[in-house]
Amino acid sequence: MQLYNLPNTIDAVILANGSYPRHPIALDWLRNTPFLICCDGAVNQLAENGITPNLIIGDGDSISQANKERFADIFIQVDDQETNDQTKAMNYLDKQGKRNIVILGATGGREDHALGNISLLIDYMRMGFNVMMYTNHGLFIPMSDDSTFTTYKGQQVSIFSFGATGLQSQGLRYPLHDLTNWWQGTLNEATEEEVAISAKGDYLIYLEYPSQSDQ
Repeated sequence: MQLYNLPNTIDAVILANGSYPRHPIALDWLRNTPFLICCDGAVNQLAENGITPNLIIGDGDSISQANKERFADIFIQVDDQETNDQTKAMNYLDKQGKRNIVILGATGGREDHALGNISLLIDYMRMGFNVMMYTNHGLFIPMSDDSTFTTYKGQQVSIFSFGATGLQSQGLRYPLHDLTNWWQGTLNEATEEEVAISAKGDYLIYLEYPSQSDQ
């Protein structure tokens, strides 16, 4: 059984080229990571906010020419068009042995890019990463088989199946069942401080951030 709690430490943060982090939880990860790897276009906003990454990676199609020259010593260009820049960053971290990863800035831009970035979390989990994606509204966590995770009463929870079967839950307002469409597992709600899910296979959990008054 997999026990999920928010980690106190991670190995690295990836900043993708979507909406720049603005929620305090996401900003905390950005400002306090031991290693920050930036998808190439994301460095444009990062530099405007006075932050320098440890590394920039990508195919070079969205980084400004000025920043390409400014950060030439930490920019790795990977021309492979079979992977997106987020996955290029994950592959780099994989070679460095960094397994506990937070992804920021992966949503809020083009919807097809956002869906692709989110769905790739399942692939990263299968590669052996402990990975979470923080947006400006909540976080996505890929999980497999039986799991439990901490929550709070009233927290909004959504579950997206990636072929999981036998889905059952404890601690959710609406009991889970096998899901044939992504919308079916959305807009659920925690009724306890811990939620348990029983399943065979992979699924993605989305947890809405607590409101400022709840923190």
